[in-house]
Amino acid sequence: MSADSPLTTRAGACVDELTTELVDLRRDLHAHPELSWHEERTTGIVGKRLGEEGLVTRPLGSTGLMVDIGSNPGPVIALRADLDALPVPDLTTDPWRSTIDGLAHACGHDVHTAGLVGAGLALAAVADDLPGRVRLVFQPAEEIMPGGALMSVKAGALEGVARIFGLHCDPGVDAGQLGLREGPLTGAADSLDVRLTGKGGHTSRPHLTEDLTFALGKLVTELPAVLSRRLDPRAGVSVVWGLVRAGSAMNVIPAIGRAAGTVRMLDAVAWADAEHLVRETVSQIVEPYGVTPEVIYVRGVPPVINDHASTMLLGQAIEAVVGEKGHVSTTQSLGGEDFAWFLEHVPGAMARLGTRTPGGPTYDLHQGDLRIDERSVPIAAKVLAAAAIAALTAG
Repeated sequence: MSADSPLTTRAGACVDELTTELVDLRRDLHAHPELSWHEERTTGIVGKRLGEEGLVTRPLGSTGLMVDIGSNPGPVIALRADLDALPVPDLTTDPWRSTIDGLAHACGHDVHTAGLVGAGLALAAVADDLPGRVRLVFQPAEEIMPGGALMSVKAGALEGVARIFGLHCDPGVDAGQLGLREGPLTGAADSLDVRLTGKGGHTSRPHLTEDLTFALGKLVTELPAVLSRRLDPRAGVSVVWGLVRAGSAMNVIPAIGRAAGTVRMLDAVAWADAEHLVRETVSQIVEPYGVTPEVIYVRGVPPVINDHASTMLLGQAIEAVVGEKGHVSTTQSLGGEDFAWFLEHVPGAMARLGTRTPGGPTYDLHQGDLRIDERSVPIAAKVLAAAAIAALTAG
């Protein structure tokens, strides 16, 4: 049975009936964003709605939950959404803009969550005819390193699972389209925080101090350059600083300084060597200046790598919902996504969900002005449900 089957049609019809509710749910979640590991309200709303359909949810930890749908023998297929928002102010003027100062769903996780709720309700409506079970995984803390995927795996989210599927909003793709590719979809992403300490002193006597600010400047400019020569250029290594801080007066050489950012790359092999090389290079760069470095390096996520069979199944689901023209190609990005940790354990695939209004402006993720074409919400629900059905019936 293909993704374009009577079972898929029934699930899709259920989503159609739920569309207004799902859009309202997305707006409610958008208005009440919660940071990583603090998604209590979001988890409660999801659990309550699924419970109204007789589904028994299980906690993943202090936040997040999972639930199995169906009881017939057969494989277990997992579908995943993430719950958390970002510490970014909401700059939109929509009636459902964030009610929490400084927080916003600027990465589309509200869409992911509403879409998975819709898929779950649709699958529950056809549960008696599912040749196996579908596990919904509502994961907390995707936006931090390490994220909630690792905790979810430890909590048993993948026990018995044969495949897993997910979607991620892409404001560069039109609503009604989904981008998909076999192989690597995202990059590896790590966090880097370097603290420098030195003697400090008067700017008129740098020779009597360790000139920490100068050393910090060398670190910020030279580390990206050195890594681009020490690692294979095809790995696409990118070091970008988000925080550089030292001193509080123009005539005082400070005793402490800090630079923090991300280390990203396209290649999993290079990722395995990156931490050792970064630590070694940081020490070599600042050594001539006499300052002492403390390197806090956190391995975040490997690349998301879509396996062949799962990519084919997800592609079938996309075409069953939006047609062949809605199934578009996409490229690998340097963005990190901890869905990759699930794929370290079981095969699966992720697609990029178009959220741009056709002909409208192109927004960017992690920005407070992100706006979503809400036609993407029921599409997400239908595609996730269709992917689960396709995988269960693939034989």
